[in-house]
Amino acid sequence: MRDLSAAHVEAFLEMMSAERGAALNTLEAYRRDLDDASSVLSAHGASLARASSDNIRSVIGDLAARGFSPASQARRLSALRQFYKFLHAEGLREDDPTGVVESPRKRRSLPKVLSVEDVTRLLAQAETDIAEARNDNEALQRIRFRALLELLYATGMRVSELVGLPYRVLAEGGRFLVIRGKGSKERMVPMSRPARAALDAWIAAIGDVAEESGFLFPASSNDGHLSRQVFARELKEVAARAGLPSASVSPHVLRHAFASHLLAGGADLRAVQELLGHTDISTTQIYTHVLDERLKQLVTEHHPLAKHPKNRD
Repeated sequence: MRDLSAAHVEAFLEMMSAERGAALNTLEAYRRDLDDASSVLSAHGASLARASSDNIRSVIGDLAARGFSPASQARRLSALRQFYKFLHAEGLREDDPTGVVESPRKRRSLPKVLSVEDVTRLLAQAETDIAEARNDNEALQRIRFRALLELLYATGMRVSELVGLPYRVLAEGGRFLVIRGKGSKERMVPMSRPARAALDAWIAAIGDVAEESGFLFPASSNDGHLSRQVFARELKEVAARAGLPSASVSPHVLRHAFASHLLAGGADLRAVQELLGHTDISTTQIYTHVLDERLKQLVTEHHPLAKHPKNRD
Protein backbone atom coordinates (compact mmCIF):
# COMPACT_ATOMS: atom_id res chain seq x y z
CA MET A 1 0.00 0.00 0.00
CA ARG A 2 1.39 3.40 -1.02
CA ASP A 3 2.46 5.67 1.88
CA LEU A 4 0.57 8.95 1.66
CA SER A 5 2.23 10.57 4.70
CA ALA A 6 3.85 13.42 2.75
CA ALA A 7 0.60 14.26 0.95
CA HIS A 8 -1.31 14.18 4.24
CA VAL A 9 1.20 16.54 5.85
CA GLU A 10 0.85 19.02 2.97
CA ALA A 11 -2.96 18.87 3.21
CA PHE A 12 -2.78 19.41 6.98
CA LEU A 13 -0.48 22.44 6.64
CA GLU A 14 -2.72 23.89 3.93
CA MET A 15 -5.72 23.57 6.27
CA MET A 16 -3.81 25.20 9.14
CA SER A 17 -2.92 28.13 6.90
CA ALA A 18 -6.28 28.60 5.16
CA GLU A 19 -8.72 27.81 7.97
CA ARG A 20 -6.77 28.56 11.14
CA GLY A 21 -4.70 31.47 9.86
CA ALA A 22 -1.49 29.89 11.20
CA ALA A 23 1.59 32.06 10.82
CA LEU A 24 4.51 30.98 8.63
CA ASN A 25 6.69 30.25 11.67
CA THR A 26 3.94 28.05 13.11
CA LEU A 27 3.56 26.12 9.87
CA GLU A 28 7.33 25.58 9.64
CA ALA A 29 7.38 24.30 13.24
CA TYR A 30 4.58 21.83 12.48
CA ARG A 31 6.43 20.65 9.37
CA ARG A 32 9.67 20.10 11.31
CA ASP A 33 7.86 18.21 14.07
CA LEU A 34 6.00 15.96 11.64
CA ASP A 35 9.07 15.35 9.47
CA ASP A 36 11.08 14.36 12.54
CA ALA A 37 8.31 12.01 13.72
CA SER A 38 8.14 10.50 10.23
CA SER A 39 11.89 9.80 10.29
CA VAL A 40 11.64 8.06 13.66
CA LEU A 41 8.67 5.99 12.54
CA SER A 42 10.43 4.94 9.33
CA ALA A 43 13.35 3.67 11.40
CA HIS A 44 10.83 1.49 13.28
CA GLY A 45 9.27 0.19 10.07
CA ALA A 46 6.14 2.35 10.39
CA SER A 47 4.78 5.44 8.65
CA LEU A 48 3.24 8.69 9.80
CA ALA A 49 -0.04 8.09 7.95
CA ARG A 50 -0.61 4.63 9.45
CA ALA A 51 1.11 4.94 12.84
CA SER A 52 -0.40 3.13 15.83
CA SER A 53 -0.60 4.36 19.41
CA ASP A 54 2.48 2.27 20.28
CA ASN A 55 4.30 3.88 17.36
CA ILE A 56 3.47 7.33 18.73
CA ARG A 57 4.76 6.29 22.15
CA SER A 58 7.97 5.22 20.42
CA VAL A 59 8.30 8.69 18.89
CA ILE A 60 7.94 10.33 22.31
CA GLY A 61 10.34 7.80 23.84
CA ASP A 62 12.89 8.62 21.13
CA LEU A 63 12.63 12.33 21.96
CA ALA A 64 13.29 11.57 25.62
CA ALA A 65 16.30 9.42 24.69
CA ARG A 66 17.69 12.31 22.66
CA GLY A 67 17.48 14.59 25.70
CA PHE A 68 14.37 16.60 24.79
CA SER A 69 12.71 18.11 27.84
CA PRO A 70 9.19 17.02 28.90
CA ALA A 71 7.91 20.39 27.65
CA SER A 72 9.43 19.81 24.19
CA GLN A 73 8.06 16.27 24.11
CA ALA A 74 4.59 17.57 24.99
CA ARG A 75 4.80 20.17 22.23
CA ARG A 76 5.70 17.48 19.67
CA LEU A 77 2.82 15.31 20.86
CA SER A 78 0.49 18.29 20.53
CA ALA A 79 1.53 18.71 16.88
CA LEU A 80 0.83 15.02 16.27
CA ARG A 81 -2.57 15.30 17.95
CA GLN A 82 -3.50 18.18 15.65
CA PHE A 83 -2.34 16.19 12.61
CA TYR A 84 -4.29 13.02 13.44
CA LYS A 85 -7.35 15.02 14.46
CA PHE A 86 -7.28 16.50 10.94
CA LEU A 87 -6.89 13.07 9.31
CA HIS A 88 -9.82 11.70 11.31
CA ALA A 89 -12.03 14.71 10.48
CA GLU A 90 -11.21 14.34 6.77
CA GLY A 91 -12.04 10.64 6.81
CA LEU A 92 -8.43 9.71 6.05
CA ARG A 93 -8.20 7.64 9.24
CA GLU A 94 -10.87 5.88 11.26
CA ASP A 95 -9.05 6.47 14.54
CA ASP A 96 -6.73 8.89 16.33
CA PRO A 97 -3.65 7.03 17.60
CA THR A 98 -2.72 9.88 19.93
CA GLY A 99 -6.01 9.69 21.83
CA VAL A 100 -4.72 7.17 24.38
CA VAL A 101 -1.16 8.48 24.55
CA GLU A 102 -0.44 10.32 27.80
CA SER A 103 1.25 13.68 27.57
CA PRO A 104 4.74 13.82 29.14
CA ARG A 105 4.63 15.41 32.56
CA LYS A 106 6.23 18.80 32.53
CA ARG A 107 7.00 21.24 35.27
CA ARG A 108 5.39 24.56 34.61
CA SER A 109 7.72 27.16 36.03
CA LEU A 110 6.32 30.36 37.43
CA PRO A 111 6.96 33.39 35.24
CA LYS A 112 9.59 35.90 36.27
CA VAL A 113 7.83 39.04 37.43
CA LEU A 114 9.01 42.58 38.08
CA SER A 115 7.53 44.35 41.07
CA VAL A 116 5.51 47.54 40.68
CA GLU A 117 8.50 49.38 42.16
CA ASP A 118 10.81 47.85 39.52
CA VAL A 119 8.55 48.94 36.67
CA THR A 120 8.27 52.41 38.21
CA ARG A 121 12.07 52.63 38.23
CA LEU A 122 12.19 51.61 34.56
CA LEU A 123 9.63 54.24 33.58
CA ALA A 124 11.42 56.93 35.61
CA GLN A 125 14.74 56.02 33.98
CA ALA A 126 13.16 56.28 30.54
CA GLU A 127 12.04 59.83 31.39
CA THR A 128 15.49 60.75 32.73
CA ASP A 129 17.17 59.37 29.62
CA ILE A 130 15.12 61.70 27.40
CA ALA A 131 16.11 64.74 29.50
CA GLU A 132 19.78 63.72 29.36
CA ALA A 133 19.94 62.97 25.61
CA ARG A 134 23.10 64.39 24.05
CA ASN A 135 21.67 65.10 20.59
CA ASP A 136 18.44 65.06 18.60
CA ASN A 137 18.90 61.52 17.28
CA GLU A 138 19.44 60.14 20.76
CA ALA A 139 16.46 62.08 22.06
CA LEU A 140 14.27 60.64 19.28
CA GLN A 141 15.37 57.09 20.04
CA ARG A 142 14.66 57.59 23.74
CA ILE A 143 11.22 59.11 23.11
CA ARG A 144 10.46 56.03 21.01
CA PHE A 145 11.65 53.73 23.77
CA ARG A 146 9.49 55.45 26.37
CA ALA A 147 6.44 55.02 24.12
CA LEU A 148 7.23 51.33 23.61
CA LEU A 149 7.76 50.76 27.32
CA GLU A 150 4.57 52.57 28.35
CA LEU A 151 2.53 50.69 25.74
CA LEU A 152 3.94 47.30 26.71
CA TYR A 153 3.29 47.69 30.43
CA ALA A 154 -0.11 49.31 29.87
CA THR A 155 -1.42 46.63 27.49
CA GLY A 156 0.56 43.41 28.07
CA MET A 157 1.07 42.96 24.34
CA ARG A 158 3.42 40.38 22.93
CA VAL A 159 6.60 42.10 21.77
CA SER A 160 5.93 41.04 18.16
CA GLU A 161 2.52 42.71 18.36
CA LEU A 162 4.06 45.84 19.87
CA VAL A 163 6.83 46.54 17.36
CA GLY A 164 4.55 45.72 14.42
CA LEU A 165 1.68 48.01 15.41
CA PRO A 166 0.18 49.65 12.31
CA TYR A 167 -0.05 53.43 12.27
CA ARG A 168 -3.85 53.42 12.31
CA VAL A 169 -4.22 51.25 15.38
CA LEU A 170 -6.12 53.56 17.70
CA ALA A 171 -9.88 53.15 18.16
CA GLU A 172 -12.70 54.86 20.04
CA GLY A 173 -11.06 58.29 19.95
CA GLY A 174 -7.70 56.91 21.01
CA ARG A 175 -8.98 55.20 24.17
CA PHE A 176 -8.26 51.71 22.81
CA LEU A 177 -5.69 49.89 20.73
CA VAL A 178 -6.84 47.28 18.21
CA ILE A 179 -4.23 44.52 18.37
CA ARG A 180 -3.90 41.76 15.80
CA GLY A 181 -2.56 38.71 17.63
CA LYS A 182 -1.90 35.05 16.92
CA GLY A 183 -3.98 33.58 14.14
CA SER A 184 -4.78 37.15 12.99
CA LYS A 185 -7.33 37.43 15.80
CA GLU A 186 -8.09 40.99 16.85
CA ARG A 187 -8.67 42.21 20.38
CA MET A 188 -9.29 45.63 21.90
CA VAL A 189 -7.07 46.80 24.74
CA PRO A 190 -7.70 50.01 26.69
CA MET A 191 -5.03 52.71 26.67
CA SER A 192 -3.84 54.31 29.91
CA ARG A 193 -3.32 58.06 29.97
CA PRO A 194 0.47 57.80 30.44
CA ALA A 195 0.72 55.38 27.54
CA ARG A 196 -1.35 57.62 25.29
CA ALA A 197 0.72 60.67 26.30
CA ALA A 198 3.97 58.82 25.55
CA LEU A 199 2.61 57.64 22.19
CA ASP A 200 1.44 61.15 21.29
CA ALA A 201 4.91 62.51 22.12
CA TRP A 202 6.50 59.91 19.85
CA ILE A 203 4.11 60.60 16.95
CA ALA A 204 4.74 64.35 17.31
CA ALA A 205 8.50 63.79 17.36
CA ILE A 206 8.61 61.55 14.28
CA GLY A 207 6.29 63.69 12.16
CA ASP A 208 4.78 62.14 9.03
CA VAL A 209 7.31 59.30 8.79
CA ALA A 210 5.15 56.84 10.72
CA GLU A 211 2.03 57.53 8.69
CA GLU A 212 3.94 57.21 5.41
CA SER A 213 5.49 53.90 6.49
CA GLY A 214 2.24 52.47 7.80
CA PHE A 215 3.80 51.53 11.15
CA LEU A 216 3.84 53.28 14.51
CA PHE A 217 7.50 52.35 14.95
CA PRO A 218 9.02 52.42 11.45
CA ALA A 219 12.55 51.28 10.72
CA SER A 220 14.73 50.51 7.72
CA SER A 221 14.29 46.76 8.10
CA ASN A 222 12.87 44.08 5.82
CA ASP A 223 9.61 44.22 7.78
CA GLY A 224 9.48 48.01 7.69
CA HIS A 225 9.19 48.32 11.46
CA LEU A 226 11.41 48.15 14.53
CA SER A 227 12.72 44.67 15.32
CA ARG A 228 12.06 42.82 18.57
CA GLN A 229 15.79 42.48 19.10
CA VAL A 230 16.43 46.23 19.02
CA PHE A 231 13.73 46.92 21.58
CA ALA A 232 14.88 44.06 23.82
CA ARG A 233 18.45 45.40 23.74
CA GLU A 234 17.33 48.93 24.59
CA LEU A 235 15.19 47.58 27.44
CA LYS A 236 18.17 45.81 29.00
CA GLU A 237 20.30 48.94 28.68
CA VAL A 238 17.68 51.07 30.44
CA ALA A 239 17.22 48.39 33.12
CA ALA A 240 20.95 48.46 33.84
CA ARG A 241 20.91 52.27 34.15
CA ALA A 242 17.93 51.97 36.50
CA GLY A 243 19.93 49.64 38.76
CA LEU A 244 17.96 46.50 37.84
CA PRO A 245 19.60 43.20 36.83
CA SER A 246 19.34 43.40 33.04
CA ALA A 247 19.40 39.59 32.71
CA SER A 248 16.05 39.48 34.53
CA VAL A 249 14.35 42.10 32.36
CA SER A 250 12.87 41.37 28.94
CA PRO A 251 9.75 42.31 26.95
CA HIS A 252 8.12 39.02 27.97
CA VAL A 253 8.86 39.66 31.65
CA LEU A 254 7.03 43.00 31.31
CA ARG A 255 4.06 41.15 29.80
CA HIS A 256 4.11 38.90 32.87
CA ALA A 257 4.27 41.97 35.10
CA PHE A 258 1.22 43.46 33.39
CA ALA A 259 -0.84 40.32 34.05
CA SER A 260 0.41 39.72 37.59
CA HIS A 261 -0.07 43.32 38.70
CA LEU A 262 -3.62 43.36 37.32
CA LEU A 263 -4.53 40.16 39.16
CA ALA A 264 -2.90 41.33 42.37
CA GLY A 265 -4.96 44.51 42.10
CA GLY A 266 -8.23 42.59 41.86
CA ALA A 267 -8.72 42.02 38.13
CA ASP A 268 -10.79 39.06 36.94
CA LEU A 269 -8.81 36.16 35.44
CA ARG A 270 -11.09 36.03 32.39
CA ALA A 271 -10.55 39.73 31.72
CA VAL A 272 -6.79 39.26 31.90
CA GLN A 273 -7.12 36.32 29.52
CA GLU A 274 -8.86 38.58 27.00
CA LEU A 275 -6.30 41.36 27.39
CA LEU A 276 -3.38 38.99 26.89
CA GLY A 277 -4.99 37.36 23.86
CA HIS A 278 -4.86 33.84 25.33
CA THR A 279 -7.21 31.41 23.58
CA ASP A 280 -7.30 29.04 26.54
CA ILE A 281 -7.86 30.11 30.16
CA SER A 282 -5.39 27.42 31.27
CA THR A 283 -2.58 29.49 29.74
CA THR A 284 -3.56 32.45 31.91
CA GLN A 285 -3.85 30.36 35.05
CA ILE A 286 -0.07 30.30 35.42
CA TYR A 287 -0.45 33.75 36.98
CA THR A 288 -2.81 32.65 39.72
CA HIS A 289 0.05 32.22 42.19
CA VAL A 290 -0.11 35.98 42.73
CA LEU A 291 -3.70 35.63 43.93
CA ASP A 292 -2.95 33.48 46.98
CA GLU A 293 -2.43 36.26 49.51
CA ARG A 294 -5.24 38.42 48.12
CA LEU A 295 -7.71 35.52 48.26
CA LYS A 296 -6.67 34.66 51.80
CA GLN A 297 -7.20 38.28 52.77
CA LEU A 298 -10.62 38.37 51.11
CA VAL A 299 -11.76 35.29 53.02
CA THR A 300 -10.35 36.61 56.29
CA GLU A 301 -12.03 39.99 55.90
CA HIS A 302 -15.37 39.03 54.39
CA HIS A 303 -16.33 35.44 55.23
CA PRO A 304 -18.77 35.48 58.19
CA LEU A 305 -17.13 32.49 59.88
CA ALA A 306 -13.52 33.60 59.37
CA LYS A 307 -13.62 36.11 62.22
CA HIS A 308 -15.99 34.14 64.46
CA PRO A 309 -14.96 30.47 64.63
CA LYS A 310 -17.43 29.82 67.45
CA ASN A 311 -20.31 30.37 64.98
CA ARG A 312 -19.46 27.02 63.39
CA ASP A 313 -20.80 25.11 66.42
